[in-house]
Amino acid sequence: MSPRDPLPFRARPAPSARGMRALATAMLAGMAAIFIAATGLVDQHPAWGFVRAFAEAGLVGGIADWFAVTALFRHPLGLPIPHTAIIPRNKDRIGDTLAAFVKDNFLTPSVVARRMRQVDIAGAVGRFLAQPPGEGRLREGGSRLLADILEALDEEQLGGMVKGAIVARMRSIEVAPLLGQTLEAAMTEERHVPMMDGIITWAGRTLDANEDVIRAMVHQRAGWILKLAGLDDRLADAIVDGLRKLTIDMAVERDHPLRVKAEEGLARLAAGLQGDPEMQAKVEDWKNEMIENKAVGDWLSGVWENSRAGLLRAARDPDRALAGKFGEALRQLGGTLQREPRLRNAINQFARRAASGIVASYGSDIVKLVSETVRGWDARTVSDRLENAVGRDLQYIRINGTLVGGLVGAGIHTIEVLA
Repeated sequence: MSPRDPLPFRARPAPSARGMRALATAMLAGMAAIFIAATGLVDQHPAWGFVRAFAEAGLVGGIADWFAVTALFRHPLGLPIPHTAIIPRNKDRIGDTLAAFVKDNFLTPSVVARRMRQVDIAGAVGRFLAQPPGEGRLREGGSRLLADILEALDEEQLGGMVKGAIVARMRSIEVAPLLGQTLEAAMTEERHVPMMDGIITWAGRTLDANEDVIRAMVHQRAGWILKLAGLDDRLADAIVDGLRKLTIDMAVERDHPLRVKAEEGLARLAAGLQGDPEMQAKVEDWKNEMIENKAVGDWLSGVWENSRAGLLRAARDPDRALAGKFGEALRQLGGTLQREPRLRNAINQFARRAASGIVASYGSDIVKLVSETVRGWDARTVSDRLENAVGRDLQYIRINGTLVGGLVGAGIHTIEVLA
């Protein structure tokens, strides 16, 4: 594209448009020739008067429409007549008006959301994943494009952006209410029972594995009188047997007092996580400390690096990726998207919200881009391109003006003769 040719499109006048322009000009010249001939022959027969009236009115109508069409794009005959060359003089205002029209009628969240309701994005993705295209230029080109994009992106900068986005998202999530709701739902559905059974079983096994440790502790802490009387061993046996019986009873009896106390403690914890500001603040502090931990940062960096490497491998060798477990998982995901209406609706709703959010956030920038682009176009080039784009219809205006003007002139002459 040359510097004098900044437009992003290269419309060319179609042969039919040039032909219509030549026809309109030829009709105008023909009307002038007929008018001159009829003027010289009007005294020989009355019919020539009708011909002259038709040609005269047609000539006037054709010139008027030629002037009107030409005045849109340039000064007729190069004369600086007021209110001509309308499009070149108002190019910037046209760009602003076009940008405002696009923004008000297309780039509004309500319009985008309404349009997106008619688009089943999840269904289309599901069909594509369930039956991926076979070998072909589309698949190879898409894979090559994805690999080139991933390799061209700055790894450190993009990795930092991904890591920053994940960290920002983690910081924005209120963990305490979420944990409280999860714990409350688990207790309501008694999904906490297997967890408590597992803890009790683990406690019993730990007791059995460390019985010697307990006996040694009792023996060390027992006084010399107990040791002399041999009561330290009996005390250790009593402690071990009591703890073992406690774990067995808790495992067998669902209404054991300690189990009830534990469940009450879990219920208080769930309520506190959802409604206790002090507890929620402690959980948030713990979450922030965990996020700032270097080990967590290294883990997030590793997640991005592994994801990028996996995407590159899949992009470079799509046949191998789609033939393995990853491909099977994608096909299963595609089938799920087609079979599960709730999941499909959720994804479509997310897509609608995302598109509406993008329009709400960046719609003004897009409109500004349109306006500034039009302002940067060369006025003469814009005029030529627009004239060529609608040239056929414009020439019809000239032709129709010539014919209609001629018919009106002939009709007026007829009325004058009859009168």
